[in-house]
Amino acid sequence: MKHTYVVSYDIADPKRLRFVFKLMKGWGLHVQYSVFQCDLSAADATELQSALEDIIEPSMDQVLFINVGPTKGRARGAIEALGRPYTFPVREPVIA
Repeated sequence: MKHTYVVSYDIADPKRLRFVFKLMKGWGLHVQYSVFQCDLSAADATELQSALEDIIEPSMDQVLFINVGPTKGRARGAIEALGRPYTFPVREPVIA
């Protein structure tokens, strides 16, 4: 079962920041500067965390994984916005 995660990162080095951003684009939807919404299985979450661990410097960088619940359930109502309304993104296939 997939869960929706909000993944947020604070990366100290511009080079590592670019690597993290490029990696995250393959895993989820870019919703704000350093914030992605990702629908991940447990295995996907582990794989993404491992890939990020290979990039970040643990003493300087931080990545947060916030599990907001099952993709087909609670997650749809778990995100509230102040200001502009938040629209739950629909992920569509990308043809390269």
